[in-house]
Amino acid sequence: MSSRIPDARPDPDQVLVDIADFVLNVRIESSAAFNTARYCLIDALGCGLEALGYPACAKLLGPLVAGTVVPDGARVPGTAFQLDPVLAAFNIGAMIRWLDFNDTWLAAEWGHPSDNLGGILATADWLSRTRVASGQAPLPMRLVLEAMIKAYEIQGVLALENSFNRVGLDHVLLVKLASAAVCTWLMGGGRQQIINALSQAVVDGAPLRTYRHAPNTGSRKSWAAGDATARGVLLALFSIKGEMGYPTALTARTWGFYDALFKGEEFRLSRPYGSYVIENVLFKISFPAEFHAQTAIECAVELYPQLLGRLDSIDKVVIRTHESALRIIDKKGPLHNPADRDHCLQYMVAFALIEGQLTAEAYEDSAAADPRIDALRAKIEVVEEAAFSADYLDPAKRSIANALQVFFADGSCTAELVVEYPLGHRRRRAEGIPVLLEKFRKHLARRFSPARQAIILESSLDVRGLGALAVNAYLDHYLP
Repeated sequence: MSSRIPDARPDPDQVLVDIADFVLNVRIESSAAFNTARYCLIDALGCGLEALGYPACAKLLGPLVAGTVVPDGARVPGTAFQLDPVLAAFNIGAMIRWLDFNDTWLAAEWGHPSDNLGGILATADWLSRTRVASGQAPLPMRLVLEAMIKAYEIQGVLALENSFNRVGLDHVLLVKLASAAVCTWLMGGGRQQIINALSQAVVDGAPLRTYRHAPNTGSRKSWAAGDATARGVLLALFSIKGEMGYPTALTARTWGFYDALFKGEEFRLSRPYGSYVIENVLFKISFPAEFHAQTAIECAVELYPQLLGRLDSIDKVVIRTHESALRIIDKKGPLHNPADRDHCLQYMVAFALIEGQLTAEAYEDSAAADPRIDALRAKIEVVEEAAFSADYLDPAKRSIANALQVFFADGSCTAELVVEYPLGHRRRRAEGIPVLLEKFRKHLARRFSPARQAIILESSLDVRGLGALAVNAYLDHYLP
């Protein structure tokens, strides 16, 4: 008995249609969305500039063939590279994500919506320079901000109730989908071209999460999003050139994404597309660390003064946390590299309790050689708190709670500290934004002269002024 092969091409999957219609037809009116997009932009670029100082990142950047310069190509901030939009998207995306310090979205699936900025900036800059070279007007930065809002929304809404990690797939699939959609739109693509690009991204499937988990944790997790956003740009370019799509890439029996990779389940979408995600995005303001650990590290830094001179007398440290943290960053045993350490809750908390801070340098081999870290890590107990897990998924709260308490050999203990919402949460925006701006200033100061820093800050801190700037003019501020 065999199944009959359909005679005609079917209508495209509704999920793909809805994304295309959102990108093409929904006008973003929210001032809060545009203002937050501006903060997302500068925060992501700052993280990228900081990553340039790390050889493991820098070695992956630049042209594939040394010395290649693409006329009217996209600029890579903080470098002299001028590349085709696909490779530029990889460069920018890898820089932004390298130190695990860019913004975050937590739901059934996790991810980092600013990963899409690699594709968005590369596409918009390349288009702008190409247009200027032919006597046309460049694209304005407001279009970049709008593309960001829409990419954040696509990635974030798909993540709300669809857990790719539970079937072993990596969340960067959502980056590829969102980048493909908005970059096709930036290139002038129509509805069918956006649907085609999205379908191609679906047919690609998704990377495995192998590189994010022991015993295989490695640096690919720092460039996987750059790879995904670059792939989105490539598929957008193919669609603009007329490459066909695959209308039921999700729903085709046996061969579609749902049957082949998602255990037959269809995507669940709990809200319409708008600007919800960017308005509620989580900023990593204080610590370059996996986001589920942020509040635990806040607790550790606050407890640090009470532990001075008492590290040797610690009997145990108890962390109460939420289920997602247990699933991805509760690690025991050897940690082999920085990518392993920045996804280990015990390592991050131990370092913060010992040093009173946590910076990107904390994950390097030289810092990890301190024997006190592993000694204290072995004393840390991590347990799930059911209320924290429930509040993590509650759409009215979206907390990322952790509690921390230290017990000493003499029977004494510290008070238990509980932090429900990290500094980068929307509920702490007023407190967090000044710290975010200071973070950006520090990242600028590592790369640029005071005069250049002033130019970048002046052009970035007013949303209307920034929106009116040409994309290429804005990115020229970031040339070395």
